[in-house]
Amino acid sequence: MTSFLNNTQHIVQDIYDYYLWTLTFSDNRTKGWPLVDSPGPTLLYTLLYLFIVWMGPKLMARRTPFRMTWVLIPYNLYMAALNFYIAIQLLTASTRLRYSYVCEPCRQRYHPDELQIANAVWWYYFSKLLEFCDTFFFILRKKEQQLTFLHVYHHSTMFSLWWIGIKWVPSGSTFLPAMVNSAIHVLMYSYYGLSALGPNVSRFLWWKKYLTILQLIQFTCALLLGINGLRTGCDFPLWMHYTLIIYMLSFIVLFGNFYVKAYMEKGNKIFYGNTGISFTGCGQGTMMHNEDAPQSSTSALTAKKYN
Repeated sequence: MTSFLNNTQHIVQDIYDYYLWTLTFSDNRTKGWPLVDSPGPTLLYTLLYLFIVWMGPKLMARRTPFRMTWVLIPYNLYMAALNFYIAIQLLTASTRLRYSYVCEPCRQRYHPDELQIANAVWWYYFSKLLEFCDTFFFILRKKEQQLTFLHVYHHSTMFSLWWIGIKWVPSGSTFLPAMVNSAIHVLMYSYYGLSALGPNVSRFLWWKKYLTILQLIQFTCALLLGINGLRTGCDFPLWMHYTLIIYMLSFIVLFGNFYVKAYMEKGNKIFYGNTGISFTGCGQGTMMHNEDAPQSSTSALTAKKYN
């Protein structure tokens, strides 16, 4: 027992020493920013999130689902606006700096545009904390079928991984995945918010069926970015390239599996929105639509999503 405790203590000490060593490479520009200096808050919030995912459905089992239209509409529209702000900030600053979309080293420069990118990346990281609410809304509305592995994996890992991004590489090639993902989230949260206005509005929201395709394209491009970085020796942290590749592969497998089940296996009728489907599982809306079903069975998208 004593030997086991000593070995454990040595392992913990080695991990801590390694962490202290990595801090010598962290970006000085983001020191002192909210939630950045220590991994503690990020890990704590992530563990709390996972605890709520486990305990929440149990607490709601015998309760009546909450009607949350009053909070879902402003939340969705706020998240769409926040992601639009992030995408524009990254696009304008990276354009002025002539950033490469293939390989852009992260340099600790205090140029205003570089700081604008770092600031936008911080907001992107913080938005992943806000997105925990997507899951909480599922739980409060008793939509446990939406708490898939894909959904929980996506939300719980993104927040932690982007803490690494804002801590060590808040600019350079980091800008591209954040910018593209934010742009897609503008479309996603806009759909959620606008669909709440009723069927007369939701039937004009034509981009719903393309969102999963856009996400798969995004993950594939990020995967190729990481592979190209390794192949060309891009001046970017090597471990970041490997992390990006592994993480994108996991998303391609999970989202690809969802796409096959939700669209291809059910035929073109589902793909074009004529039968009930469940969207990506990563937002907080169910995004169900069934024009052929009677209204009493919650055929309207708004009724299914917000009631």
